[in-house]
Amino acid sequence: MGFFDGYNVATSGMSAQRTRINTVSANIANAQTTHTKDGGPYKKQNVVFQELLLDNKQQQNKSLIDTKKDISGLRGVGVKEILDSKAAPTMKHEPNHPDANKDGYVAYPNINPVIEMVDLIEAMRSYEANLASFQTQKTMDTKTLDILKG
Repeated sequence: MGFFDGYNVATSGMSAQRTRINTVSANIANAQTTHTKDGGPYKKQNVVFQELLLDNKQQQNKSLIDTKKDISGLRGVGVKEILDSKAAPTMKHEPNHPDANKDGYVAYPNINPVIEMVDLIEAMRSYEANLASFQTQKTMDTKTLDILKG
């Protein structure tokens, strides 16, 4: 394990959660958007994470040096993709709305603001946990350097 591995894992987690926070915020902001540039209502977006590993060449070199079984190939978390929800829009009868269909129904995004707020809080807490991990790593490294200096 390298000197900066703890920092890399924590910062990758913070970056991934920041993307999630931005995506959930966009979902909340567009919960009442009935018309987008693509036509139709806004579609809720979901972030899909993936683990980041050492590439194969680095992993092979690492296995030649280190014979212990461990998870040292893990390098953090990243955003694999941002998917549009497949949920059908919610139809509300509003005949005077400019986006109403011929029957007077308007298609609204199928977004529950309460669920989105819970997701937002969860993403914020995950971000904070990664930040605490980063700060703990920094404190340990500072104390180690102080010991080596003294």
